[in-house]
Amino acid sequence: MTVALIDYGSGNLRSAAKSLERAAYDAGLSTRVMVTSDPQVVRLADRIVLPGVGAFADCRQGLGALPGMIETLEERVIRAARPFLGICVGMQLMATVGREHEDCSGLDWISGEVVALKPNDPSLKVPHMGWNQLEISAQAHPVLAGMGQNPHVYFVHSYHLLPSEHDRVLATVDYGGAVTAVVGRDNLVGTQFHPEKSQTAGLKLLENFLKWTP
Repeated sequence: MTVALIDYGSGNLRSAAKSLERAAYDAGLSTRVMVTSDPQVVRLADRIVLPGVGAFADCRQGLGALPGMIETLEERVIRAARPFLGICVGMQLMATVGREHEDCSGLDWISGEVVALKPNDPSLKVPHMGWNQLEISAQAHPVLAGMGQNPHVYFVHSYHLLPSEHDRVLATVDYGGAVTAVVGRDNLVGTQFHPEKSQTAGLKLLENFLKWTP
C-alpha cells in the first residue's frame, strides 16, 4: 500500500511521515509513505494525506502552485474515491471558503466556512494550543474506532471549520463552546488536531485511516 503525503510547502512533513510509518508498522501493514509534490505520484497512491500549517490563503496558494495537483486531487479523491485525510489547515482546505484575513476559496469538498475562533470564555487564549479531549459524536466512524470515549489530542489553531451540514462533524472539542475537531463524508476525513503530535490516540487514528475501506 502506498500513501502520498503532499508537500506543498506547508506542513510538519517529517513528523507526519514518521507517524504514518509507525502506525503502519504497529498495525502490521506493508506501507510505503511518499512525501511528494508530484501529481503523478499522488495519482498512483492508494491513500492521500494533505497536511497544513499556517494561514488558509497561503496554504491554498501553495497547493495551487503545484501544476496539476488540485486537478489530480479532484480526480483521485472525489471521482476515484481514494481514502483521504486532511490535517489541520489541510482539513480546513476541504471547506468551501476560508475567511482568515481575506476570503479565499477552498476545495469545497465539505460545504462550509473556516472562521476565527471566538471562545465564549474570555480567559481562553487564541490560538488554541495544547491538549484537549475529543467529544466523539454518536455516529461512530471507523477512523475514530478504539480511541476511547474522550481521547486527548493536540491542537494548534486560531481558525476552525463550520460545516453547513451538521452530520459532517464527527467530533468536537470544548474550547469556550463546541469547536469542530473532526469532519468527514464518504471517503474523506479531516482532523483539526495534529494526530502526528497526539501520541497514542493520534497513532490509533492514523492506523485506522490506513486500514479504512470507505
